[in-house]
Parts: sequence; C-alpha cells; structure tokens
Amino acid sequence: MLLIPIFYGKSNSYKKSNFKMRTIYLDYNATTPIDPEVAEAMKPFIDSYFGNPSSTHEFGIQTKIAVENARKQVAESLNCNVDELIFTSGGTESNNYAIKGVALANKSKGNHIITSIVEHPAVIEVCKYLSKNAFDITYLDVDEFGLIDINELKNAIRKETILITIMHANNEVGTIQPIEEISKIAKEKGIIFHTDAAQSVGKIKTDVNELGVDLLSVAGHKLYAPKGIGALYIKRGVKLEKLIHGADHEQNLRAGTENILEIVGLGKACEVAKRNLQKNYDEMKIYRDMLFEGIKKKVENVKLNGHPEKRLPNTLNLSFENIEANILLEEMKGIAASAGAACHSENIEVSSVLAAMQIPIKYAMGTIRFSVGRSTNNEEIEKAIEIIGDAVARLSPTMSSSSEIENVDEEIKLTNYTHGLGCACKIRPQYLERVLKNLGIVKDPNVLVGKENSDDASVYKISDEIAIVQSVDFFTPIVDDPYDFGAIAAANSLSDIYAMGAKPLFALNIVGFPDNRLPEKVLSQILKGAEDKAHEAGIDILGGHTVEDTEPKFGLVVTGVIHPDKILTNSNAQETDVLVLTKALGTGILSTALKRNLLDKKKAEIFIKLMKELNNKASEIAKTLQINACTDVTGFGLLGHLSEMTKASKIDVELLYENIPVLEGVMELAVADIIPGGTKNNLEHVQNIVEFDKSISNATKYILADAQTSGGLLFSLPKSDAEKFVKQFKGKDIFEAKIIGKVKGTGEGRIFVR
Repeated sequence: MLLIPIFYGKSNSYKKSNFKMRTIYLDYNATTPIDPEVAEAMKPFIDSYFGNPSSTHEFGIQTKIAVENARKQVAESLNCNVDELIFTSGGTESNNYAIKGVALANKSKGNHIITSIVEHPAVIEVCKYLSKNAFDITYLDVDEFGLIDINELKNAIRKETILITIMHANNEVGTIQPIEEISKIAKEKGIIFHTDAAQSVGKIKTDVNELGVDLLSVAGHKLYAPKGIGALYIKRGVKLEKLIHGADHEQNLRAGTENILEIVGLGKACEVAKRNLQKNYDEMKIYRDMLFEGIKKKVENVKLNGHPEKRLPNTLNLSFENIEANILLEEMKGIAASAGAACHSENIEVSSVLAAMQIPIKYAMGTIRFSVGRSTNNEEIEKAIEIIGDAVARLSPTMSSSSEIENVDEEIKLTNYTHGLGCACKIRPQYLERVLKNLGIVKDPNVLVGKENSDDASVYKISDEIAIVQSVDFFTPIVDDPYDFGAIAAANSLSDIYAMGAKPLFALNIVGFPDNRLPEKVLSQILKGAEDKAHEAGIDILGGHTVEDTEPKFGLVVTGVIHPDKILTNSNAQETDVLVLTKALGTGILSTALKRNLLDKKKAEIFIKLMKELNNKASEIAKTLQINACTDVTGFGLLGHLSEMTKASKIDVELLYENIPVLEGVMELAVADIIPGGTKNNLEHVQNIVEFDKSISNATKYILADAQTSGGLLFSLPKSDAEKFVKQFKGKDIFEAKIIGKVKGTGEGRIFVR
C-alpha cells in the first residue's frame, strides 16, 4: 500500500473523503498535499488556458496575466516588490541560483562564503561544489538547540567574504535562526545575505523587510502548492550570475517558458497561507504540543530536539532512548513520519543535524521527526499517541512474549519489521576490510582455506581424503512471507558450500527473533521454509542457536565435505579464462522496491523464486569441468565478489555489460533511485579498481554493485569448458547461465566494464 494521506476533519480547506483514513500523516515537513483552493485555481490552466505567456495574442495574454497575478500573490506574502521575485523549479533551484549566482557575480571581490553545518543538502552540496572551484567555505557550528553562535559568525567574517547563507528554520528539528541579527551584521559588512526559507514560508511570518535578507528561497510543496515550483526573492540591487541561459524570461534572470499551471498554484498557496497564517500557526502549535505531552506520558526517556521556544509551530523532533528509528517507524503502523529529514529516510547513520547538535548516540539513533499540518485534528493526535506509545512499549525488553501477541496481525509482512534487507544489510566492505586487517594470521597447517582471500567458506583438512568445509550466513528479511524468507536464507547459506565445490552434510539454525513484536507462528514458518530447503539439498538441520533481537534475523551454519585436492577458491583464475554467471542480478534493488510496495506481483514472484533456487545444479555441472576459480555473488555484489577473485588471483578482467543477465524491471527501478544502501556502499568500495566505459550509466553501475541475496555462482574457467557449462546448465534453472566476460591477463585486480 502506498502511503496516500486522506484528509478530513476540522479544516474547511479540506473536503471529507469517502474513504476511511488508514494512515495518519505526520510528515508535513517532507511535503504537503495540494490545498483544494490551490487545485481549484490551477484547474482552468489544465482545462482551458494553455497559451505561452511570451505570445502577444489573446492565448498568451491570458496566461501572462495569470503569471503576473501569481507573482503579486507571492510578493504580497513576502512583503516584497513584484520585480524582486522570480519563479524557479523549487527550493533546490532557488538555493542553487542564490548561492552560485552570488559567487560567480562577485568572484572578483572575494571567494569566501559562510554557512552553517545544519543546512539542507540543497545548500551544503552547492557549497561543496563551490569549494572545488576556488571558493572557501566556512561552516558554522550550532549549539545543543541547533542555533548558530552570532559571535562565531562575526569572527568568521573576512574581507573576502561575499555571502552568508543561513537557513530560516531547520527542516529536521524546526529551530528558527536569528535571521534579523545576522542580516544586520551582513549589512554592516557589506555582505550579501541569503536564507533558505523552504520550511518557514507559510508557517511563520516571512517578511523580507523585517528579516533584512537580500535573497530568500521558497519551495512550493512545503506550503500546499504543487511539487516542482518555487520562487527566489532577489532584493533590488543584488546582482546574480545567470545559471539557466536562453530567452529573456523572468526579467532575463531565469530562462525557460513559464510553468503556468504550478506558478498559479504557488501564487494561490501563498495567498491562502498569508490569509490564515496566525490561525494555522496557533492550531499547529496546539497539536504539536498535544502530541508531545501525550508521548511523554506514555514513554520514559524521550528527548526533545531543537529549541524549546524558537521552533516551527508544527515540528516535533523526538529521540527515543536505545531504540533504532527505522525499526520504530516500521512498528508505528498507521503513522507516516520521518527518521530525520525525508531525504535521509534510508540512511541509518546519525544525521548531520543531530551530530552537529551533539545528541548522544543512544538518543540520536532513535530520532523521529513528527510534523503536523493544517488538516491535523484531535482524533489523529490521540490515535497517534496511542500508536507511538504501544510501538515503543513493544520494542522495550519488558514487553510480553509472542504467545501474548499471537493475534496482533492476520497477515505478517516481514519487511515491515526491519530496516535492513537480506545481504544488503552486511557491514560495509570498507569497514570490514579495515577490521580484518587487525586480526592475527592463522598458523594451523590443516587450515586449507582461511580468511586470507575472502573465500566463501573455511576449509579444514581432516585427512588426505577428507576436508571439512564450513560457513555461516544470516540476514534480515528480504521478502514478506516468513516461509519464503526461511527458504531463501537457507539457499543463501548453502551457496557458500557449493561455491567451494563441496557437498553439504548438515546445518544449524542461527536465529534472532523479536518475540515481543512477532507471534511465534512466524518463527515456525521461517524454520519450516529453511528445513524444506535443506531437505531439497539432501541434508538435515540438527539444531542451532537463538537470541532475542529487535529485528527478525535468520540463517544457517552449514558444514560440508570435500576432497582436499578439489577445493574451489577465489585465487586460481587463469590468464586465458572466461567468466560465467549462473543467476541474474538485481535482487537487492527488487527487494527494496518490494519493501516500498513498488513491485508488482509477477516480478516479485520471479525474483523470490530465483533466490529460493539452490546452486547445487551449477555445482554438480562444475565438477565435470575444469573450474579454476569460483565465488558466489551475494552481499558485496558482482563487482565486489569479482574483485575478491581478481585480487586473490592477481589478474585483470573485462566484463561485457550487455552479456550480464539482469532481472526484469531492475533498470527502471535503479534509474528511479530505488537502491539499497548496501549497494551504494559496494559501488563506493570498488570505485578505485573498476574502470567503466563512458557509455555505462550510473544506474548500470549500481546494478553491477547490487547487493544480492542467494545470488548465482561466478566461475572462472577455460572458454571451451564455459561453453559446455552454459549448454549443460540450460533448462536447469529459471535463468540461463551466461558468459559475462574474460580475464585480460595478469594484473593488480582491476575490472574493466564495457
């Protein structure tokens, strides 16, 4: 189910829906719905008025009048002149134009810019870009409330300072900066002052004359206008270098035919916001405080972040001690909120804002931003307090066991109980590599394969005829069905044994389970899925180990057997070999789409079936051929696991992307940035050893680095044997094995993608 908020209740601005509201929307700082008055104002420009405002005939005149009327509405809400306002595509463009425009127009005067460490990425990233292009950036720290220190600002000013850019109100904690004081300092020093007011316009008074700013950014979708529209206030006399070149639209400051429909919407939204500003302020503050007081009564050790008074009336940023925010968000079923800013929702690390405020880690990791809006009502707040209180209680160690929650949910969706997904939740390869370097060297001569080459399993020699192969693997749910999760986890664990060329003997369960969040029948189904998959592999699961955890986790310790002379490792790829892959890529991306309800049933069924497929058939065929090196492709992605092979074998390889099998729909999802964090970490890890052809897109790079769960085997073998393998494998799996590249020769472990 997509989170589509349905609004009803006290506000006359919103019509009651014919459908019952299933989700309480408390994420208005992320975006707002289009106000009905705004939608009504826009409608004629969908149905009737379509002219180009630059045209002189009646069709153009109609839309030109609409644009200028909207400009007047926005100008009135900011108390500026109409010629001091231009329309942009949103807050991000406004910030880019303000900062880059000032920098480029004034580079002969100086190259120093002052900003704060808690700015939105639409400011921080612009400053980072300028710092690579001869500009010097000072980032001001903030106190425990998120406020900058005025004295620190004064001390940071130099003769080369040309711009100060400090946000009006913070998007995460709501803290309102002392803009009037800053503007006075800037004016005294002759420095241009810009403020990002994306979160403040429409919530608090933003009179540019009272604030004293030279530039101010507006984002339409934060004040009940459409997405994709914004505005930039440019005080008379402030010169900006033009960023978008073309015709002389927007007073020759921003080229491009005007977005009439959304400009009209922004104008109306500003008019409505100005008209109801005090009323909306008072009501939002009431509901914000009501929510806070209610949560405090139900939850111990909850911490308020942001200034207690100098804060947006709608923003409540709370930290829950020793609870991870992503897990709490999943547990708060029926509430839409954010773990920090919405654009950081998939990042489980502490946000830069909380880090700058020095929030203790035990609180920072459990931070949720609630933001109320115009349609929030008593019923929603009371229900939200109940849901939040119960969710926190379920995540506490004293909550009842699963036997008492047996009937909580009729349908269990496992991915709702974890922030990680399958092998994508592995520790970052960069981090793991550093840690492993500090471990000692294995000296036992019977250890035939240890940790030296990042092989899939360890091998211990028992006799001249027998060696024991052992591996352990476990992860968080990658699919919603518990039985399927158990089966996939088992197939993934068994894959390590097959990758070594061994035969599995038996397995042990390894379980982490939140018995205060999930009924015991879920664990039974997970274990049943694993047991059936083990039986398919011809082995039994003999027991195992369980711990209570906040998230469900499952896997197997698998023991296998092999002749000491027939072990397959990473380290023996030959100069004349080619590379064969036995399963298609994309399971990490597809699992992320599944968790977000963006994957249709057919695609889900295919990729689940693929992950449940054992690698035993590929392993059996490989035993009849000359395999020089092998690994399975799992959490570190194709590029990550291939790099382990190239480094261990001291070779360079070439991959042909067009030959690499990819699951249907993966490219479209990658382009839409539906990419797990583990995949992004993987790509970062291999960037120094992988050389991509210029035709390889960013989306393609992510697919090649995608964190796979129960992925295929990757073989390095002679071309003639590879062709035999592909022919024999055909029809034994739902995907055909493919020759995806070749060894270029000896080298330093580099990978070339063509």
